[in-house]
Amino acid sequence: MSFVATDPVSHKGKTNTWLTPLWLIESLGEFDLDPCAFPGHQTARNLICLPDNGLYQPWHGRVWLNPPYGKFTKEWLEKLNQHGDGIALVFARLETKWIQPFLRNGFFSIEGRISFLNEQKEKTTNAGSPSMLIPFGRKNVGAILSSDLKGRWFQ
Repeated sequence: MSFVATDPVSHKGKTNTWLTPLWLIESLGEFDLDPCAFPGHQTARNLICLPDNGLYQPWHGRVWLNPPYGKFTKEWLEKLNQHGDGIALVFARLETKWIQPFLRNGFFSIEGRISFLNEQKEKTTNAGSPSMLIPFGRKNVGAILSSDLKGRWFQ
């Protein structure tokens, strides 16, 4: 999804739209589906955009997932875990109990903070929190490890 921030200090409750910079996705290879896509922001070959709810649509191929941040993030990760092929970008909230099962196969902590794009695809202030990539499926671990992204792999 994406992020629109007007306050450089707090982003809480401002928006649920945090567009991933395309350079980040491109460094991980091609994706077949983005179930949380934004119209005109080509993150994968196939996009599911609102008003369609990608959580309830069928998924296929390699999935890019930058889910809506909030109380339903766990449900999106559960669906990607069941699907078994993709990479999720989420805030690095390692202290939360619900995220622990998704980290069993490792995760990649992205160095620094991502400057997401707003709905006009303009760079905004940084996210205000660190982000991580969670791979689902062996080839996605490889895609992260062979990318040029700066950060650290944790097993």
